[in-house]
Order: sequence, then C-alpha cells, then structure tokens
Amino acid sequence: MKKKLNIGIAGSGFMGRAHSFAWMNANRFFDTDFEPVLKVAASADPPEVRQSFAEKQGWEETASDWKEVVFRDDIDVIDICAPTWLHHDIFIAAAEKGKHIFCEKPAAVSYAEAKEMAEAADRAGIVHYLNHNYRRVPAIVYAKQLIDEGRIGKIYHWRGAYLQDWVMNPNFPLTWHFQKEKAGGGPHYDLGSHMVDLAHYLVGGIEAVTGMNKTFITDRPLPGVNAGTFSDGGDQDTSQFGSVTVDDASFFLADFENGALGSFDVTRFASGRKNWNDFEIYGSKGALKFNFEDMNDLYFLDLDDPAAEQGYKRISVTTGNHPYAGAWWGPGHILGYENTFVHAAADFMNAISEKKKITPNLHDGAACIRVLEAVVKSAEEKRQVEIKEIG
Repeated sequence: MKKKLNIGIAGSGFMGRAHSFAWMNANRFFDTDFEPVLKVAASADPPEVRQSFAEKQGWEETASDWKEVVFRDDIDVIDICAPTWLHHDIFIAAAEKGKHIFCEKPAAVSYAEAKEMAEAADRAGIVHYLNHNYRRVPAIVYAKQLIDEGRIGKIYHWRGAYLQDWVMNPNFPLTWHFQKEKAGGGPHYDLGSHMVDLAHYLVGGIEAVTGMNKTFITDRPLPGVNAGTFSDGGDQDTSQFGSVTVDDASFFLADFENGALGSFDVTRFASGRKNWNDFEIYGSKGALKFNFEDMNDLYFLDLDDPAAEQGYKRISVTTGNHPYAGAWWGPGHILGYENTFVHAAADFMNAISEKKKITPNLHDGAACIRVLEAVVKSAEEKRQVEIKEIG
C-alpha cells in the first residue's frame, strides 16, 4: 500500500487548477511510492470562491490564510501557487517547518529573495522544486537528449522568443502583474524566466547580457473600475488609474559561458501570439527548433544527412521511446499543457521517495532571477553587464 502524502496548496487561480490536476492524475499514469492527498487549499478569495475551487479541484478542506496550511503538522508538501510577491515568505516558513516544497515560477521578486529561499531549503534538507514546467515537455526533454548525445555538435547560437498578447487592451486593469514590488517584472520575469531556464537547461550558463526593456502603456484602470468608461478618449478621472511599474516587452543578447551567443525576445504585445514559446539552437553538426503551440513536435536538422536530403525532420515526440510519452496514450495521440504538470508531480514524488534532488529547484530559480536582474541593470545603464555583478 502506498504511503499517503498530504498536500497543502497556497493559491487557487490558474496555476492552482493546473497543479490540482497534476496531483490528481500523477498516479493514474506514473508509478510512485506515494498517494497524494489533496488535503487543504488556502487563498484570500471569498469563502464561496474557496469552496467552489475545493469542490471542483478535489481538495478536502479550505483555509483563508497560507499560514493555516504551512503550520499544520499533518501536511507533508506545500504547493505554492500564490502571486510572486508571496513566494518568499511562504517558502521560508514551509522550509523551516520541514515541508517539501513545490513552487511556481518565477521564484521570487528578486535574486536576493530567491537565494535566501534556496539556502533555507538546503538547511532544512527538504526536496524543493521550481515549476518551470516546460522542462517536462517530451519534445524539449528529447532535444536535451540529442544535445547531450552530441547530435548537433558544438552549440553556436540560441534564439528564444516567448510572445503573448493578452494585455494589449489599454483598459486591461492594473492587476498585481503590473506592479514591480509584487511581480518583480512584467514579461521579462514571467516569460523571461521560462526562456532563461530553458537556455540554462539546453545550452548552459550565461556569462553576460545586454538588454532593453519597454513599457508601452504606462497607466491602467484600477481593478474594479468600469474600463468601458475610458474607451472613448474623453475626459478621464486619473484618480482611478494606477502606474504600471514593469516592462511590457524585454529583449536581450547573451554571452554563454561555453562561447555560444543568444538572443531573447519576450513580450505581451505580440498581436496574435497566445503562448508562442519558441526556440532555435544552431550547432556545428545540426540544429533544433521547437514551438510550444506545436508542443508534440521537435524539428531536427542533421548535417550528417546526405547533402541532397538535408532539411529539418519533424519528429512527433509521442512514442513509447520518447521521454514521458510512453506513460500516456499511443504514437500520434498528442499531449497538452496540463500533462507537463503531471510529469512534474510524478518526478517530485519520486525525488522525495528516493531522497534525491530534483531540477529545476530554487538554486536554478535563483540563477534565472540573477540573469533577469542583470538585464534590468543593463537596460538602465545602457551597457553590457556580467552576471557576476549581481549578488
């Protein structure tokens, strides 16, 4: 009989639903030594909203404060899905209580906070995981396998772009996502952390960056204000607006420690792009390209092919010999966004069982934030910044 692993979650929004799905389905498709129990869900939502979330997502109990979850002796794992500015305090408290931690990205609003979180986790001897879930897309894991096997040779270039368009309407309200003290940054942190993590995973560490950031809409209606009243271009009550203190777009160039060059392009103002997480990697023996909106396919160019046959091969990463894919359906029966979270939950439980580290963890998360802070410094000072300058 499997040992029960009691989960407490902080946060009930978009990521709360994705994480709940993962805990409920991990053992249905993967073998672990634990039976996850969705014990208690905490959020600051009204009671009826909390209860609706718990009923729909399978949680036994609700709480109005994350402290009610972290300090319970019957909770084994703290799952942090709360907004970014809350990560640090929840994480530190959970680590000090000896809880294993499954945390959403980005790790924190600053490198200093993320570093402190990683150090607290090490002192506690817990398993800690930062959910850069794209590392658990079968096609991306297979890309890593091809790189490690030397199939594309020495890497020369990384080109990454993460493009969305969901906040282009100037009447979109000033949620916490637009406030630096709560989010750390705009797409530079939200999307850029994913891009940097993938670059670290697939190419290697970054040594120096040169960046630029831009905010296109500097003021937005406060939450709860009827945005329609501001759409006619007439007189506006500026007391009902707040300042945007994060970027809307961020571009930067990078020097990798292994000599490769990289470009990173993240924005929430790319018309028509919904979740365009895209990268290309060019090497001495070949190249790879991937886009998450076509997440089951990896494109591979092998320069060892005869010259007359050279071109990108479209590999459907859905067969039993591809990472994770064999646990699901069958060749060509594609997976989706939610499956990456299931993979993460299964790997996390196995790491606890085997008493081993899992990646990415808070050290990886801190390394990402360090790069992002270097880009901000570069944009502000209009110069190349070495990563070692941060910290």
